[in-house]
Amino acid sequence: MTLRCLDVPKLPGLGAIRLRGGSAAANNPVRWPYLAENRSFKDRVKGGELVFVTGISRHRSPQNLAECLYEGKQCGVSGLVMLTGDAYIGQLPNTLCHLADDLAIPLFEQPYSLPMVEVTEAIGRAIVWAEHTGREPLDADTLANSADLIDAWIACQGNQSAMAKALGCHRNTVRNRMNQLIDTLPDETARADRFKAQLLAHLLLKPTPPVSRHQETK
Repeated sequence: MTLRCLDVPKLPGLGAIRLRGGSAAANNPVRWPYLAENRSFKDRVKGGELVFVTGISRHRSPQNLAECLYEGKQCGVSGLVMLTGDAYIGQLPNTLCHLADDLAIPLFEQPYSLPMVEVTEAIGRAIVWAEHTGREPLDADTLANSADLIDAWIACQGNQSAMAKALGCHRNTVRNRMNQLIDTLPDETARADRFKAQLLAHLLLKPTPPVSRHQETK
């Protein structure tokens, strides 16, 4: 199983990314993220990349953005993500979204306010998860709803009585939530393997807390 373009906005912390065009090809697999700084990226990709276009180091006119779509299609990239905001690329023209539809190449819009380090980290972790487990990435809601339970399981080494105390609930509640958690991976593997997969997803895919300036200076 591989990460697909349509999975990207569902990853933890990436809900602000929107698919604006090329939905017919939204099942394209994502091999790795690539940040395009030069006018042309055709000599720097191998195919299957999700290419991010920022406009930070080079002015991107509507014509050049269209060229990026044509080039991406020619190079076989998975899709393109264009960062929009007041500073660089103001907004995506509707003609660009229609062109993505015509070329059948996914075109995403990402606000500049969403840090690239968080985006590439989330995508990289999801790719590792998908390749390691052979399963589709779990969506942000599934991971968020189980985060406290798995954190308690790790801290208490699986002791459900201790988990109940840590979570402030009854032991039966912990047991029920554990059963529901395992059922989020409906396959034919053993229950223990299901939980291991969920645990791996939790460790790989949950967002990393940002480092404060105070912590950086220590």
